[in-house]
Order: sequence, then C-alpha cells, then structure tokens
Amino acid sequence: MTSGAQRWARRLYSAALYLLAPLIWQRVWREQVPTRSRRERLGLIPADPAQERRIWLHCASVGEVLAARPLIVALHERYPHHHLVITTMTATGAERVAAIARELTATASGGKVSHHFVPLDFPGAARRFLARLRPELALLFETELWPNLIAGCSRAGVPVAVVNGRLSSRAFRRYWRIRPLLADALARVDWLAAKSRTDAGRFRRLGMPAARTTVVGSLKFDLEVSAQQLAASQQLCQALGPRPVWIAGSTHPGEETILLEVQSRLRQHYPTALLILVPRHPQRFGEVAKQCGDRGLPLARRSLGEWPEACTAVYLGDTMGELLTLYGAADLAFVGGSLVPVGGHNLLEPAAMGVPVLSGPALANFSDIADELRQARALVEVANGEALSEVLLRLFDDEPERHRLAEAGQAVVAANRGALTRTMEGLEAILRE
Repeated sequence: MTSGAQRWARRLYSAALYLLAPLIWQRVWREQVPTRSRRERLGLIPADPAQERRIWLHCASVGEVLAARPLIVALHERYPHHHLVITTMTATGAERVAAIARELTATASGGKVSHHFVPLDFPGAARRFLARLRPELALLFETELWPNLIAGCSRAGVPVAVVNGRLSSRAFRRYWRIRPLLADALARVDWLAAKSRTDAGRFRRLGMPAARTTVVGSLKFDLEVSAQQLAASQQLCQALGPRPVWIAGSTHPGEETILLEVQSRLRQHYPTALLILVPRHPQRFGEVAKQCGDRGLPLARRSLGEWPEACTAVYLGDTMGELLTLYGAADLAFVGGSLVPVGGHNLLEPAAMGVPVLSGPALANFSDIADELRQARALVEVANGEALSEVLLRLFDDEPERHRLAEAGQAVVAANRGALTRTMEGLEAILRE
C-alpha cells in the first residue's frame, strides 16, 4: 500500500467521523466530570502560560489507568521537572487519575500530575489539543491508536510511543479490515513496547516497523500492592469473619445473572456464604442492586456504608478504586468479563493479592497472562455457571488447594516483573534523542 493511499485512508476516516459526529457526541456526552468542560472533547484545553515541559500519557478508561499506574508512578518520580498529563476517554478513568494525582502530589518527590479528557479524533480537535498541550513525548497505552492524534504528533515533531502494546485476536481482525489506515498511523510511531511476541507480530502485520518494536513484557505484572491496600484487605477480611467469602470482580451484563444463581446454589450448602460483587461499570451499580433484590438475595451496599450481616448474601462493591482491597478480603476470586464474550479482565489483580484466581473461558484480552497462570497451575477455568458452582464447593472444602493456588499465582506475578524497567529504558532513550 502506497503512502498516498494511506493518506487517503485517513482522509476517508476523518470524513466518516464528521458524518457520525452527532452519534459520537451523544456517546461521550455522559462521560463527563462536573468540574471539566465538554469543550475538551474538541481539543480546547486550557493553554499553558508557564510553558512547562510535559509528557502526555493516554489511557482509555479506568482499567487501563490502573494497569498504567506503575508507569505513572515511575514517570512522576523519574521526571520531576516535567508535568505528566494523563488523558482518558471516560469519566471513571478521569476519577481514577484524579485519585492517583492526589496520592502522588502528597509525596515529597516528583512532578505535577493532571488530567484532561482526550479530544475526539477529528483533525481540527487533534491540532488544537496538541498546540495547547505541546508535549515532549506522547505515550499511548495498549491499543489506543487514534490516527489523527498520531498524525498531529508527527506534524508537530512530538515522538510517539505505544506502551504495553497489545492486540487481541479480535482487535487484530477488526483492525485488519482498515489496515491502510493503521499502517499510516503505525508508520508514525517512534517506538512500540509490545506486551508479547504475539502482540508484536500482529502489530508488524498491520504495518509497524520491526526495527522500532521491542518486546518488553506486560506492565500488568509490575502491579504494585501498597501497604495501605494490604492492611485494608486484612482488616476487611477479619471483620467479615470465618464465613466463606468469594468475589466476582469487573462483571458485565448477563454475567451477574449467572453469578447470582451460583450464589443461590452455594448458600444451599453454605448458608452464610458471602459474594462480594463488583460490576465493571459504575453506571450499572443500581441495576445490579435491583437484580439482587429481585432474586431475594439480602444485599449490603458498600457505597451506603451498609455492613454485611450473617444473613447477607451479596456485598455490592459499588465504589471506585477499591477492587484490589476487595479482592484481598476474599477466599476465592472470579474475574469477570469471562463468562460472557468480553475477553476477560486482569487476572493478576487477585493473584497479586494472594487469592486463588477463577475465570470463565473468554480470555482473549489476557491470553498470554492466562497461559502463564495455566503453566503454573495457578488458574481455575470454568465453562459455565454450573461448573463454577462445583469448583467453589470443592475449593471451599479444600483449604490446602486454596493455599497452593494462591502461592502459585503470587509466584507468577513475581517471576514476570521487569516490563516497567525495560519500558522506562526505552522512553529515556527517546527523550535523550
């Protein structure tokens, strides 16, 4: 494909965006923080009169922000004279960035950390955003490949790095249909820090030059568990008492129906068994609470300060930023998005907290991490809700096996750390140039 054809692909993409603008705007309208103007979606962020040195990191939503947290902390500490600007597409991501920024600002070292909403990928919005932000380096997390933003960086002389780069088989098939557009974007990427050889190969097939690609491993293995999180988990675990406790984290529509049925079955054998249920998206908290009520399952909501009594069947984790703490308070952890065709979520979060990891079969988004856990016999996979019920019953009766699974999961996390160091070395080389 010629470079001229690739440029035409981007022009056609931009034209399609303009045609779909009403629908796109409707989709992002709800993703808002009251203190932030919606004009940011058009690239109209406040100008920088102080002319600070800036590094820009873009993450899609809360999951990516959490995965990028070790990188955010490392950039904050390594470049104290730079202002680290983090953009997200969603309001939940913005709230998580704000929490991280408050935490880092309270430390004695490091530079400033702030948030903006990423502009919609219209050519004009991308130009305005970059003209006002003026970053020294642009970092795009995982699969956030926005053609006009990348082209705008190229025109402005801003180097672009894709960090923790990953492409699931499903994402690759989707991108393959528009490969001239992706080839144009990837030709402008200065460095790809790929999560695995498989991911690097998929990026190369889409047009990423092999000479500018490095396999560094997954930043998710560099997950940090703070002393405060461990202490909060231990305190919650002790408060819940000796009852059987399992958690289902990052669940999706259709999945909660299965999990609540599993909990009903489980309580026939363990009447005091407690399910900590944490839906992926906060806008669904009320809907999931209603499902519990409709099934007659006694419910306590964490956001309301309600405490699970002996009769409580479901403890709804309807707060933000507490998933690791809640994982650590359970005896067994099911990671959601895997009993429905979503592709799964971060299996390493419960593993890092020393909790046995369970999942459904849909793990396309974390296939390499799932492989590592399988090889260590640290992952229990189930095909459906009935199989999950059987596994929960078996493991609640088998404390030694729970301990073995927990230790194996923690060992996998420890053995695969290092992606952060390799990523930071690559970014330092770009900034030096």
